[in-house]
Amino acid sequence: MAATQNLKQARVHLRLDFKTKRKLERAAAYAETTMSAFVLGNAVAAADRVIESHEQVVLATLDWDVLHNALLDPPEPNATLQNAAKRYRRRVGG
Repeated sequence: MAATQNLKQARVHLRLDFKTKRKLERAAAYAETTMSAFVLGNAVAAADRVIESHEQVVLATLDWDVLHNALLDPPEPNATLQNAAKRYRRRVGG
């Protein structure tokens, strides 16, 4: 059973001023949770937003249509691309 559980073994230590700590405790109390759960949940949510904003690609409709059509019906490789593929295969031994 222990193998299927997420074991909480990592720790993060924070230093904060008294007013900030009290504010977090108050918010956690309103949310009816522990301060650790409140801070962790909000930190993870903020991390998800930051990661998504840096890793998600958003395309305009016209750009999406061009990409989609290229994926469904790719053009034949031109001479430049064929030469680049040959050079790559020589370098990596493929």
